[in-house]
Amino acid sequence: MDFALTDAERGLRDRAAGYVDEVLIPLEVEAELAGGRLPAETAKRVKCEARERGLAGGNHPQEYGGQGWSAFEQVLVHEELGRNTNGIWWHMDGAYNVLSKGTPEQIERYLMPTMRGERGDAYAVTEGEAGSDAGGIAGTAVRTGDGWRLQAEKWFVTSGDVCDYYIVMVNVVEGDARLPTLFLVDRDTPGIEFVDDPPFTHNYPHGHPTIRFDCLLPADAVLGGEEGIGKGDEGQNEWFVEERIHIGARCVGAMRRLLHETVEWSLDRMQFETRIFDFQGVSFPLADSAADCVAARLLVYHTAQLADDPSVDRKLVHAHASMTKLFAAEAAYRCADRCVQAFGGRGYMRTNVAERFLRELRVDRIWEGTSEIQRLIVARGLERRGVDRLLSV
Repeated sequence: MDFALTDAERGLRDRAAGYVDEVLIPLEVEAELAGGRLPAETAKRVKCEARERGLAGGNHPQEYGGQGWSAFEQVLVHEELGRNTNGIWWHMDGAYNVLSKGTPEQIERYLMPTMRGERGDAYAVTEGEAGSDAGGIAGTAVRTGDGWRLQAEKWFVTSGDVCDYYIVMVNVVEGDARLPTLFLVDRDTPGIEFVDDPPFTHNYPHGHPTIRFDCLLPADAVLGGEEGIGKGDEGQNEWFVEERIHIGARCVGAMRRLLHETVEWSLDRMQFETRIFDFQGVSFPLADSAADCVAARLLVYHTAQLADDPSVDRKLVHAHASMTKLFAAEAAYRCADRCVQAFGGRGYMRTNVAERFLRELRVDRIWEGTSEIQRLIVARGLERRGVDRLLSV
């Protein structure tokens, strides 16, 4: 594996780093003290700056309004975005990768306006009794005379409070068959009810509400048209792989930021006429996290290159994406905890970067599949594909 960056890749990374340093990081404390919600004009500036710097919509082809980045190029950007607390980068324009599986009409109606920043999507998968086990989804869609009736209650619908349409995972019921299928549901469709909008540990721009759907939808609401019926799991797996690699990249960025600020602090902070960095109880945990950061970055880059190689078995890519998220998310949380300890009382203040990351990184061990689910996927890969094959790609 060759991880040397080309001039173009280095330029992309530097553009993303500049955006984070100049636009996002200066807004973190303001966002934190406001519960994550920035003024509309500020949020608009964050969005426009990303577009002007060529950083929006990297995961979609240029013909759909995206940047057409490879998976490797995407992680270079997400690593930099990971240095930002409070999820301010969520204001950037972008769309879920499954939308590219839509019909030409759906791409024109949903994907392309979303890439232009004119529309906003939200992915509705999790249910009260179906989290990591997507096979336990109870939501259904049944045919009516001229369309569908979709019924489901979805939890943790990220950005569900600000979007104008939903990508909803349910089972199409046809006789005894239950076919996992993705539907496109406009927010103004009658029969959508907000059940709860709970506060969460982090302060981010958007919420994760609980939404109940009991909607009549047109026949063309199935993502991908009739051919999309029963292919929801396939699309969702592709989404999970991309999201897990991106999470791993952002965790690397978070560790870099944490180490930079904590090392700088501990080199200046004096106790007992000694820099606290000179106490091994401070510096050794930071050294461990530095090793974790480098290892996680290599794993992220390696998995992104596998994802870009069409000759690699997609099941192996899936397993490596799970390894990536598992290792990086667990390592980043350990790093944040160590950094809070090094800052002492200051590390417990919400205006401190380590405190914010300690809260925010916790969810990376949960969403898009818990660490336990990632271990299960990797373990099954060891069993079904063998140790040598899983570890040698």
